[in-house]
Amino acid sequence: MAVMKALNKIKEEDFRKQFPCPPNSPKALCTVLETECTHGAVFVAGRYNKYSRSLPQTPWIIDGERKLESSVEELISDPLLTVFKAESFNFSSSGREDVDVRTLGNGRPFAIELVNPHRVHFTSQEIKELQQKINSSSDKIQVRDLQLVTREAIGHMKEGEEEKTKTYSALIWTNKAIQKEDIEFLNDIKDLTIDQKTPLRVLHRRPLAVRTRTIHSMETCYVDEHHFRLCLRTQAGTYIKEFVHGDFGRTKPNIGTLMNVTADILELDVESVDVDWPPALDD
Repeated sequence: MAVMKALNKIKEEDFRKQFPCPPNSPKALCTVLETECTHGAVFVAGRYNKYSRSLPQTPWIIDGERKLESSVEELISDPLLTVFKAESFNFSSSGREDVDVRTLGNGRPFAIELVNPHRVHFTSQEIKELQQKINSSSDKIQVRDLQLVTREAIGHMKEGEEEKTKTYSALIWTNKAIQKEDIEFLNDIKDLTIDQKTPLRVLHRRPLAVRTRTIHSMETCYVDEHHFRLCLRTQAGTYIKEFVHGDFGRTKPNIGTLMNVTADILELDVESVDVDWPPALDD
């Protein structure tokens, strides 16, 4: 880009003085000092389920100190690095879940770029065996629909991410005693618009902004006087924990204000991520 800008600014006559056409004959020979061969990147995609409430999506390192021993990214990528004999990798996914949140259902789409792989040709059977190897290495995650994809195809994962919907299941606590009738009105609320200031817990890595999100539908299941389960279908990018407890009034409205109670979230599961990619395979 710097060269392009310089060429746009230089006058034609000044350019011709420095670079005559045809060019002058070279006075010195070129000598090759080093030749390096690298292979183009290979891309692998699939969907993952996360069954642990103590597993981050990416390595959790704070001030240079590792907080937890593993991550979703490493459990999937390490076997791939070994088999593809790649130098390094880049992991991306359709959104992310917190360390204490499980991802169930069909799983979350992900893609991995393997940089400078030394082996690139695999049969579908070998990829299937690689998937089984990943799944047998840990009970914290499972991978499905593992497949080789193109760089262009990864764009499908990010396309319209904000418009996609996600389904969650949350276990909620209330400070006041409740009856089944006290929560039934939530079932009738459709396409509720909420305003969410960047949550305090992510403010150190996300800019301060107010994001408008939609809660498409809710379904309640009464547990006892202080607990109920809430299934939500929401616009992607909604902060569910904050929608429940309100984040000191930074998310409005929230479950606490709707019910006129103090509410908190005890457990959260992602039930589905409605992205039709990568294509489902007959496993």
